[in-house]
Amino acid sequence: MSDSSRGSAKANAKTKISFRLNGKSVTVESYPMDRLLDVLRVELGLTGTKEGCGEGECGSCSVLMNGMLVNSCLVPVLQARDADILTIEGLAADGRLQRVQQAFLDCGGAQCGICTPGMILAAHHLLSKNPQPTMEQIRDGLAGNLCRCTGYMQIFEAVEEAARREGEKERQHEGTPR
Repeated sequence: MSDSSRGSAKANAKTKISFRLNGKSVTVESYPMDRLLDVLRVELGLTGTKEGCGEGECGSCSVLMNGMLVNSCLVPVLQARDADILTIEGLAADGRLQRVQQAFLDCGGAQCGICTPGMILAAHHLLSKNPQPTMEQIRDGLAGNLCRCTGYMQIFEAVEEAARREGEKERQHEGTPR
């Protein structure tokens, strides 16, 4: 067997890849170039991450990888080795929706649901970096995510509402004696 065919055979073999997913260690056996999107949905059963375009244009498959918003349809699972990945399923805790999720629900920021997980993760990412964004910053923060249903205003309002609620929560904590 030549060196090039050995390398090719190795690239086509499944390999064990470990990473942290929604706070828990997981190991999958996958082909290194399988898309992270497919591994999440098919192998791990986390169907909250959606496939929209499959080309990294729509943001429906967005996840947080090491704190960065990425399109999982463009990420080979091998790049996830030792990474910390957060999907939409990892946001809610103890059966309670996270503040952005609740704001999307309250403000009607979701319609068909295809873009919603990616939008929520993009909003979560934005608010983790900028807890009180302006409308322009919200638009910029969600620019990589496309929606075909809502016209965006309800989505933007949901992000504003989540920021407002977090601001209220922080003000309440400041007034609490320690």
